Amino acid sequence: MASNDTIKKTLMVTVGLSLVCSVLVSSAAVFLKPTQDENKVLDVQKNILAISGLVKDPKALSRSEITAKFKEVTPRLVNVETGRFDTSGTDPVTYNQRNAAKDPATSVKLPSSEDQALIKRQAKLAKVYEVRKGDQLETLILPIHGYGLWSTLYGYMALDADLKTVVGFGFYEHAETPGLGGEVDNAKWKASWKGKEIYDANGKLDINVIKGSVNLSSPRAIHEIDGLSGATLTARGVDNLVKFWLSNNGFGPFLANLKKGDA
Repeated sequence: MASNDTIKKTLMVTVGLSLVCSVLVSSAAVFLKPTQDENKVLDVQKNILAISGLVKDPKALSRSEITAKFKEVTPRLVNVETGRFDTSGTDPVTYNQRNAAKDPATSVKLPSSEDQALIKRQAKLAKVYEVRKGDQLETLILPIHGYGLWSTLYGYMALDADLKTVVGFGFYEHAETPGLGGEVDNAKWKASWKGKEIYDANGKLDINVIKGSVNLSSPRAIHEIDGLSGATLTARGVDNLVKFWLSNNGFGPFLANLKKGDA
């Protein structure tokens, strides 16, 4: 009787098993993709609802409740260069800003002198979210992202109707070190942004993540956020990305136009 323990037969079994496993993994990936895409959308909705203050604890709501509540939020596209709402007809619901930033046709390469957030490329259109009561704007949610220590942090900043007071702030994706830079997820730290003002009395951008703790008795306290202990570079990255997106290179012109009713 011929032995089955030959190199040829061993290789054949190995290759065959690998092919079967590859087919199973690929099939599972294709089959699960719609569900994964739905979960990504749901996660974004949860974060926006929480940061905007529309929902206190999104985890306590069902998928259908999240979807229903999110109907109070309206996505709109902003032309970053002009600082006005986009009129190209691009669908804000299906528009993917992260994908657009990777495509030279729908983004611009930032010179290093202007790339404070270290994002390299910036999408020409940005997706913002409005919460309105009738014709009155109640909350504006701005997408923000930039590099920390180990990763690009993606999140949102929500502003009150005055367009200068922070309503909420937080990141929904990053890969910073747990316990250090990962403290950007700390609920207390995120809550400390609420009520802060992004402009000084003269309308100049003035919001800072400082090193150490804010002196609450100082008149500067309204413009300052505690640093992250043991995570100086991550905190500096957050400071840089916030300033970038609120500056003239980001949403600065749009916010100015919106205040004038000229967006």
